[in-house]
Amino acid sequence: MTYSNYPITSDDTVLVTGGGGFLGRATVELLLQKKAKVRITGRKTYPDLEKAGCEVFQGEISDKDLLLKATEGCTMVFHMAAKAGTEEPYSEFERINYKGTLAVIEACKKNGVKKLIYTSSPSVVFADGDIEGANESLPYLEDTKDSPYYPKTKRMAEKAVLAENSENLATTSLRPHLIWGPGDNNLLPRIESKARAGKMRFIGDGTNKVDTTYILNAATAHIQAAEALAPGSPNAGKAYFITNGEPMPLKDVVNSMLAAAGCGPVTSHIPVKVAYWMGALCEFVYKKGWFGLKGEQPLTRWVAGEMATAHWFDISAAKRDFGYEPIVSMKEGFKLLKEHCDARNKSNKS
Repeated sequence: MTYSNYPITSDDTVLVTGGGGFLGRATVELLLQKKAKVRITGRKTYPDLEKAGCEVFQGEISDKDLLLKATEGCTMVFHMAAKAGTEEPYSEFERINYKGTLAVIEACKKNGVKKLIYTSSPSVVFADGDIEGANESLPYLEDTKDSPYYPKTKRMAEKAVLAENSENLATTSLRPHLIWGPGDNNLLPRIESKARAGKMRFIGDGTNKVDTTYILNAATAHIQAAEALAPGSPNAGKAYFITNGEPMPLKDVVNSMLAAAGCGPVTSHIPVKVAYWMGALCEFVYKKGWFGLKGEQPLTRWVAGEMATAHWFDISAAKRDFGYEPIVSMKEGFKLLKEHCDARNKSNKS
């Protein structure tokens, strides 16, 4: 079966929202290798990306005028910009993740963009308890007033993107889980900082299996999905889990990453029930604004639950519909991460 029925070429003008982020940069690099004309949106300026040949549109993802300019003449859009985390208020998650996505859809339709590839998250279907080998038939959760902000707004956005799939605008959604690798500016820095400060703990015993996704695999999946996408294609209007397909105990994943960064292993644990109530207390205090606390919450009930449960997925649909196959294995990924961290640590010492 041929998956790249619509290869990306120099004839394509492609917008990557959030193109300055971890996944965005990796995807931009692959697009430039294909000689596509690449544009990005972001809150900052990115001189290195401009030097590489990208056109940068600086501003907020909810800025409709900015998006209309950025999408003019584009053949496809990779919508990766998002707000993650647990900080207050909800309105910021809604503005960026949901309303920003609606603005992207509107710009695509007004400017005749043919393809929209949305970067979602497996958390849009997370419920209490373990998820082991689940496929895309897993239903969305019902939103409540206590729904965590990030998965709730990503869920709203994914639904909106898939609902717009049509003969004029083909859409698809990818759900990469826990992206990591060289250049990671989120996952590794967080656990490394906590480990070096002696504050890293597993919730439960850390034996719960989780899927993760090496950065090149995640970026490649987006390119493959785009090249297979068209009105009526197998992946049009559908969502897909993307992982390395090698679930491992959480403690092994974390300690392998820390070893690559030159840190010792984490051996301390917090009982799940204790972590849950600590999370509830954090949520209450931060929502009330007591003690001047604001920003990212150190723990929430949702985070406690996700850290203590299994999350690994069946990726056969992505393999079937657009030929996804992980390029870099977990073992090779940890090796590459170590090489990157060794070079970083050496540079910091000099």
